[in-house]
Amino acid sequence: MREVAHGPQKAATLSFSEPIWVRPAEAARLAGIGLTKLYELIGDGTLESRVIGRTRLIRRLSIERLGTR
Repeated sequence: MREVAHGPQKAATLSFSEPIWVRPAEAARLAGIGLTKLYELIGDGTLESRVIGRTRLIRRLSIERLGTR
């Protein structure tokens, strides 16, 4: 099956070269901040996170959006 772009929009493609969700230590490294600040940003809703079992994961896209604020 081939993806076709209609009009000015392009077909969406997924890249699996980078994880969509990362653990807190990796998220802090990517953002260039400490863990304390990372958890503050999670607490105030700036960073999107989920808990699966006992593991907290932070959405990589929300980390990348920090630079545009």
